[in-house]
Amino acid sequence: MTTLMMILGIVVFVVGLLISIAWHELGHLSTAKMFGIRVPQYMVGFGPTLFSRRKGDTEYGVKAIPLGGYIRMIGMFPPGADGRIESRSTSPFRSMVEDARAAAFEELQPGDESRLFYTRKPWKRVIVMFAGPFMNLVLAVALFFVVLMGFGIVQQTNVVSSVSPCVIKASQERDTCKASDPQSPAKAAGLQPKDKIVSFDGVRTDEWNTLSDKIRDSAGRTVPIVVERDGQQKTLTAKIATNQVAKKDSSGQVVDGYVNAGFLGFSAATGVVHQDFGDSVGWMTDRVGDAVDSIVALPAKIPALWDAAFGDGPREQDSPMGVVGAARVGGEIFTMDIPATQQLAMALMLVAGFNLSLFLFNMLPLLPLDGGHIAGALWEALRRNLARVFRRPDPGPFDVAKLMPVAYVVAGVFVCFTILVLIADVVNPVKIS
Repeated sequence: MTTLMMILGIVVFVVGLLISIAWHELGHLSTAKMFGIRVPQYMVGFGPTLFSRRKGDTEYGVKAIPLGGYIRMIGMFPPGADGRIESRSTSPFRSMVEDARAAAFEELQPGDESRLFYTRKPWKRVIVMFAGPFMNLVLAVALFFVVLMGFGIVQQTNVVSSVSPCVIKASQERDTCKASDPQSPAKAAGLQPKDKIVSFDGVRTDEWNTLSDKIRDSAGRTVPIVVERDGQQKTLTAKIATNQVAKKDSSGQVVDGYVNAGFLGFSAATGVVHQDFGDSVGWMTDRVGDAVDSIVALPAKIPALWDAAFGDGPREQDSPMGVVGAARVGGEIFTMDIPATQQLAMALMLVAGFNLSLFLFNMLPLLPLDGGHIAGALWEALRRNLARVFRRPDPGPFDVAKLMPVAYVVAGVFVCFTILVLIADVVNPVKIS
């Protein structure tokens, strides 16, 4: 049964991956057609074609390897020095094996001279290239809202799980009291497991972060605490101790390190909490910030990733993870001993996080990524407008093909990194349980 659920989880992730890729390329396709650019191919996957069908002047198909996708637009690059007009695939994988100017020349048909990508105004090209990543962002936000407001997420609540009998520094990492340890404020006040803390020091505490922050800010003070016990409210009084506790970031997440702050002395119970719209927006904003930080920190994580793949190093929980690793995590989610609704919610979160990463990664201003083409179009717009202001001759289209040597280097680095992550995902995978 466990193996079957593992396979089911992997299938769910792979389906979500294919939908995400198709959705991304649909953004490029729809806007390209809207601006009259001819698109000969729309493909999900790479390698041998499993299925395809031509509708109009576009071939739609699915390929064998579900690790990406592409659309082929004609006229991605302006004519070369010899005056020839070529087209180019938007796929970063294709960009490594296709010649930047020769392949698409053979695809030109009579009448295509007015349907070339490079002939469109820069703002239209920006829209076409931005539409793909934007579709991933839209899908990520939609899935996050579905999970946060529909399913809810597991988090700490204002319900007491257990009461600490004494005050112990967080760095000591022990749960046994010594004779010299003072009694905890929660124990002295009469707080009990299953108590729901309704308010703290006169402030209503509907969620854990509000309660936690109030406790931390009340060191040395005697405060009233209203709890709900057996359906009735009761007021307790506690003198908040000063203790060494775990450090938290601005979003309330525990991070490495310790601080001296107020300490009441109880563990909060966890539960599924449905978020309202405002909380959902705040939660997603924090996740975008985390994702940006992860991309910035990516180069620094490569040595540890190498050690995890080829040495004896541990695989960190925040280690970069590829499609294979994510699929494994998707399978592991469905083997966890949690309600089926939470399994589905976690799987949707995984797909949403994947789409958010796709958006941010593709927006990097590097060829052959979408952000590189966007940067090229913006640079063309800038220099043409400057030429117009200073009454200079129009410099013409910016030849993005001249940056292909850089694109090859970027693509090579990306492929090497992908292979490293793949090996690490196979020999030393990230595990969630």
